[in-house]
Amino acid sequence: MEISNYLIAIHLSCFLKKMNIKTRWILLSVIIQCFPILSIAQNIKSPKDPKTTFKASRTNTAIIVDGKMNEPAWQQTEARSLNHFYRSNNPEDHQKTEFRMLWDEEKIYLFFECEDKFINSKETERDGKPYLDDCAELMLIPFPDSLNLHFCFELNLYKAANDLIYINDFYQGEDALIFAYNPHYEVEVNVRGTINDNSDVDEGWSMEFAIPHKALANLSEFYPIEPGTKWMILPVRQDRNDDAFVRRSTSTMYPIYDISKSVHQPNRFGLVEFIDEQ
Repeated sequence: MEISNYLIAIHLSCFLKKMNIKTRWILLSVIIQCFPILSIAQNIKSPKDPKTTFKASRTNTAIIVDGKMNEPAWQQTEARSLNHFYRSNNPEDHQKTEFRMLWDEEKIYLFFECEDKFINSKETERDGKPYLDDCAELMLIPFPDSLNLHFCFELNLYKAANDLIYINDFYQGEDALIFAYNPHYEVEVNVRGTINDNSDVDEGWSMEFAIPHKALANLSEFYPIEPGTKWMILPVRQDRNDDAFVRRSTSTMYPIYDISKSVHQPNRFGLVEFIDEQ
């Protein structure tokens, strides 16, 4: 009998919601061991060119999550542009996005700095569809080469979050999405313009995150962050430039394959290396 990815996701979400976080991941680790299809596929390779490895610096000062780069540490870590564009052939909709990342012993910090002439967002519910709005996304695997399983954080300008665990090729080529994953983390947005008013020209927006290591369901304990640790990531920006959400653009830091399928392509994620220097 064939099982759809939708049914798999619903059953997994409902089942896991009834468990505490420790029990969830004990069960998930058993699933991973019992289903060979969840093991790393032979064609999933991390980028080998050292130029593609993104650097995240350690911060020794407190980061105040306010959507602004007030702390000097943000200027001292690497900034990388999201310059691979999809879903739009209009050069005017290929707007600049810069991504930065920091870390300390308790949290990882993310910063998206986005130019945006026409700022639009509608979703207000958790586990909704913020990816149809102006939205910042991060997909990550807290291992250098790992399972077809990644964490996904998607938030729009109202901080409506669609955070989930994504399992590629879970069953007979179908993917599974675990929406029961609702971790606690900080996020703030700084909008420089007007939301959903395209009669004017806006300047842009920024989004800042602080994600505790333990928010990754303690899986990071198997490969903890220290200088030299490498994880796999894909920063993504969704850009919506009209009220009807017809004009759109998706940009990524690393190039992906056919965008019509999804951006959830772990074999196209790049490496982030956590370093001590600034």
